[in-house]
Amino acid sequence: MAEGGVGPGSGESLLFLTDEQLRKGIEAMFFAYRGFTADPDRILERYEYGRAHHRAMHFIHRSPGTTVNNLLSILGVTKQSLNRVLRTLIDDGLVESRVGPRDKRERHLYLTPKGDALERELSEAQRGRMRAAYRAAGPQAVAGFRQVLEAMMEPEMRRQYQTLKDGGA
Repeated sequence: MAEGGVGPGSGESLLFLTDEQLRKGIEAMFFAYRGFTADPDRILERYEYGRAHHRAMHFIHRSPGTTVNNLLSILGVTKQSLNRVLRTLIDDGLVESRVGPRDKRERHLYLTPKGDALERELSEAQRGRMRAAYRAAGPQAVAGFRQVLEAMMEPEMRRQYQTLKDGGA
């Protein structure tokens, strides 16, 4: 059994988590996120970019041709903040903005080959860390981890995630 009475075979104890167990989970998530972002942060630093640039590139890569409005919805940032990030990525030749085929006011976003290369480098760093952690934890833990993450999402965020997970944009 894992420390704190929570582990394989102790499912019932999950109904009665102590504040200490919850605190440990919160702290584990904090430090895991720091580890998860550490490698990409070092890569981004070379370009003088931040995590907002990485997130924008990730979701543009995930859904080529996504609109600015869709990206705003996914990232949950202000239009001003996203425009600042996109302007940098476009000026640096990483993202291309095209006029919408049906609505000329819409802007559709695509990574350029240079943007694809940087996105791949950033994602590979994170996939490597995730792959190693998933292998160490095993399939049941991976499924449980995903369930916990999905359960913590706000309903609208969960819908957006589900759309992405199911292959939509």
